[in-house]
Amino acid sequence: MASNRRKKEGEYIVVRYQPGRRFKRLLILLVVSLVFAGVGYLAGMAQGGFRFTTEARPGPDLSGELSEMRTRQTDLQQQLINLERGRKIDQQALAQARHTISRLEDRLGSVKADLTFYKNIMAPSESDNGLTIQRLELNRRPGDQAVRFKLVLTQVGDNRSYIAGDVAVNVIGEQEGERQVIALRDLSKDIENLGIRFRYRYFQDIEGVMTLPKGFEPLEVQVVAKAEGRKATQTERTFEWQSVMEK
Repeated sequence: MASNRRKKEGEYIVVRYQPGRRFKRLLILLVVSLVFAGVGYLAGMAQGGFRFTTEARPGPDLSGELSEMRTRQTDLQQQLINLERGRKIDQQALAQARHTISRLEDRLGSVKADLTFYKNIMAPSESDNGLTIQRLELNRRPGDQAVRFKLVLTQVGDNRSYIAGDVAVNVIGEQEGERQVIALRDLSKDIENLGIRFRYRYFQDIEGVMTLPKGFEPLEVQVVAKAEGRKATQTERTFEWQSVMEK
């Protein structure tokens, strides 16, 4: 019966009473809260300070370097302009120098030819003597029928007295497939007679202009010179047209 009474009244749990334990728990909780709060504050300050430092710290000053680079670029561009201008001047000077050299070479060639010419007159070889057909020169502009000619006669050896006579010039060629021989008199208004008179001591030039007929293809020029009197002699020479035509 006593047992039934205990069941009805319930069971009791005996707990040891420890004064101050609850207070310790509250104190530990407060300390932990303060520690976390401090750590959060310090972390916030550190993060805020990093952003402030990053934003507030001035970057490197590049304005001076940029200005120096621009000045350098301007100097290089000016140097390039000067070099290009110098190159053009050098090209012009080189072209002018080449032109001058070419003229001097032509002049030198002409002087050498004249020297040889006078040397042959004053100191001829054993095979040369008396009346000589020295050379023939022809000059024609492209597409022009008019041809300028120059025939040079010389007296080789004995130049103490004059030599006189006649010289005949014929142009040999083809026209319409046939061989043609045309006297210089029929081609040039500067020549009146079939035989051209000459009289000289050292040399004589016979010059003029001849006009070729249309369709006439010149091949050779035949020159026959005949001296009269005490120095009577005859000489003949044939020139190939292309060989005496100046290029």
